Amino acid sequence: MPSERENKISCQHFLYEMEVTLEVISGKWKSAIIWNLHVEENIRFNGFLKIIPEITQKMLTQQLRNLESSNLIVRNTYPVVPPVVDYSLTPLGQELIPILEDMNKWGQKFIDMYDDKE
Repeated sequence: MPSERENKISCQHFLYEMEVTLEVISGKWKSAIIWNLHVEENIRFNGFLKIIPEITQKMLTQQLRNLESSNLIVRNTYPVVPPVVDYSLTPLGQELIPILEDMNKWGQKFIDMYDDKE
């Protein structure tokens, strides 16, 4: 579980288990990283920068480390020169895909609802 942080609720203080899920995947980039790993299976660091050009290297590094510490992604290092590193989803991370698919469908319905009113 994520460690307790300032200005955030620790996992021990959640009222509902769904709050833990939202905490683990919250933020602007985590769901995009997880989704792209689902689509591509393995992505190198620079591959993420091409797929998500708005993310900075620093933020990408932070998000990848956070997702790795939550056991949602794995960092694969290959013993070649120069070193090759890529990322992939763990089985636990793969379990999030149906949730993200449902969130995507709901988001599209929500957008459509407001697009019709404008």
